[in-house]
Amino acid sequence: MRALILLGLVGFAAQLVDGSLGMAYGVTSTTLLLAIGTNPAAASATIHLAEIGTTLASGVSHWRFDNIDWKVVAKIGLPGAVGAFAGATFLSGLSTEVAAPVMSIILLALGVYVLVRFTAFGLPRGNLGKPLRKRFLAPLGLVAGFIDATGGGGWGPVGTPAILASGRLAPRKVIGSIDASEFLVAIAASIGFFVGIGSENIDFSWVAVLLLGGVIAAPIAAWLVRHIPPRILGSAVGGVIVLTNVRTLLRSDWVGASGGVQTVAYITIAAIWAAAIAYSLREYRRDRDNELAEAEFERSGEQETAGSPS
Repeated sequence: MRALILLGLVGFAAQLVDGSLGMAYGVTSTTLLLAIGTNPAAASATIHLAEIGTTLASGVSHWRFDNIDWKVVAKIGLPGAVGAFAGATFLSGLSTEVAAPVMSIILLALGVYVLVRFTAFGLPRGNLGKPLRKRFLAPLGLVAGFIDATGGGGWGPVGTPAILASGRLAPRKVIGSIDASEFLVAIAASIGFFVGIGSENIDFSWVAVLLLGGVIAAPIAAWLVRHIPPRILGSAVGGVIVLTNVRTLLRSDWVGASGGVQTVAYITIAAIWAAAIAYSLREYRRDRDNELAEAEFERSGEQETAGSPS
């Protein structure tokens, strides 16, 4: 019972982050399931089954807050579904001994990307309003869907920053569109896992609890996306993912690091993580202060113009 409660809280927290940041539900949840010894394919299948419900709830919530560009959803979602099905059948064919470290490497790479991307660069805002073309979104969806299924997460970490980097879509529209299109990816990946491993290795009580936590968090996240600082959240989530998957790799048969090496690695990562959050917080405050100053300057100029004699 305690494990189910913890899984429900994980589902809630992961969806809160995912709905606010456009990523990390699958990566965060899969990382936890691997940490407690779940079979990699079963872990990814569990997460994707839960995501069918959480992404549907998240998509509806983002739609109600007008956070979705449906053209982007269509152009990236269908190729993403194809990639997810292929990734699920590929992962299902790997042995647990090979799949666990492979998945941890993928998750670690995604965690590093999220940490560096949001800490160092924040959210780009140039080129807003320019169209996103199918020749960009289709390959992106195919790759992101494959990585999402094989890594237990990755649709958001790959898709969200790539579209944000284009600067052609407002951040809230990027996040809402990625969350809505993930519904197609979750369905395709789940079908692929049923074909590859069947249903006997999936704990449906875990699916239900993760789903419940995510559904509760979805409308809250859709509202928070307009208010929460994504830069700080991205740094925090990226650090969690990096630390957890480094731990998995250091303890795997591939590495087998000693206790002393593990301790040094954890301390180093924790120090870098804390510095990243502090830097993101400082940069967020600086950007906010600059925006307020610019707004005040523009307001003062408008008042002077209005008050001058004609």
